[in-house]
Amino acid sequence: MIPEEKTKPASEASGSSSQRSLAVTAQGEGPRRSRKTTLILALLAACLAAVIIAGIRSRVDAETRLAAVTNQAAIPTVYVVHPKEGAPTQEIVLPGTTEAFTDTPIYARTNGYLKSWHFDIGAHVRKGQLLAEIDTPEVDQQLQQARADFETAQANLQLAKTTADRWQFLVKSGSVSKQETDQAVSNLAATKAAADASAANVRRLEQLQSFEKVYAPFDGVITARNTDFGDLIDAGANAEPQPLFRMAAIGRLRVYVPVPEVDAPAARPGASALLTLDEYPGQDFHGKLVRTSDSINTSSRTLLVEVDVDNPTGKLLPGAYVFVHLQLPMEVRSVTIPSNTLLFRREGLQVSLVRGGKAQLVPVKIGRDYGGSVEIVSGLTPSDSVILDPADSLVSGTPVEVNQQFSAGGGQ
Repeated sequence: MIPEEKTKPASEASGSSSQRSLAVTAQGEGPRRSRKTTLILALLAACLAAVIIAGIRSRVDAETRLAAVTNQAAIPTVYVVHPKEGAPTQEIVLPGTTEAFTDTPIYARTNGYLKSWHFDIGAHVRKGQLLAEIDTPEVDQQLQQARADFETAQANLQLAKTTADRWQFLVKSGSVSKQETDQAVSNLAATKAAADASAANVRRLEQLQSFEKVYAPFDGVITARNTDFGDLIDAGANAEPQPLFRMAAIGRLRVYVPVPEVDAPAARPGASALLTLDEYPGQDFHGKLVRTSDSINTSSRTLLVEVDVDNPTGKLLPGAYVFVHLQLPMEVRSVTIPSNTLLFRREGLQVSLVRGGKAQLVPVKIGRDYGGSVEIVSGLTPSDSVILDPADSLVSGTPVEVNQQFSAGGGQ
């Protein structure tokens, strides 16, 4: 008897075979899927590791760059200038008052009454021009009397000379005594002396009469007239004489200027000077320092100097208030630097230099202060690079970077 299982239909048999085939296929595809998944996971892990490594490297690079930038930013950028060799010519401006080169009152030298005057104030006159005339009747009468006395003395002198000659001739023949002859000779000498005195008196009165006319003693301008027609002119010793005119020579003016003691060594004759006046803005008048008093005034501690200025056109007036600009060249070799380079520390006045890429503080000694710049008499050379506007916290040894573009221009 055939077993039941062997008698299954063909359809069932064929279905069982298909199932077995599918099972075998499924068993072959399983390992392949596992390997693919592993490969994908490995690739994902590798990509993740690469991303992580790239991120870490980028972060490290960023930190490195940040550190470099931070270090670079920590180095301050500075501007430098080079000291200018030689201090500029020092100019000091001092007040002064112009004075006429010659200023004198004109007095009368004889007594009388003013007959006439020919020039008033402001008149420009030449030397020798007639300024005024004085009527002197008393002097005229005295002169007439003196001339008469002189003629009498001349007559007496002639008679005495004739008598003396005669007696000297007669004494040789013994006609007259020696005593009488000597008396005649002595009388001649006395008469001659009287005649000389009379002649001197005439010349004196003639001189007084010549003073009736008052002449200009030099070229100048009349600055005052203190008399008028009919005024009594008394030039005697018993009264204080009054000037008829006041006259000034203004072709050249003097200006006396007190120079501070600190500038006294440089204020030497021959130095040039400029005069400026408020009434002539923008116009300079050239003068020259001609002399000094060679002594310091103990009360003002100044040296009195005289500046002469030519005034051919008369534009400058005596008594005008002027500003005198004196050029006083320095004798000490020095350099100048801007004022904003100075550091005021407890160690003293210092400036900061750039040497070897680092700041270095050096002490300096200041000379004159010109406002925007100062004179340095020791501590600097023209080749030094001086930092402009140094920070108060700057210390020696601090690394600095120089702005080459600015420094190439030299700074201001």
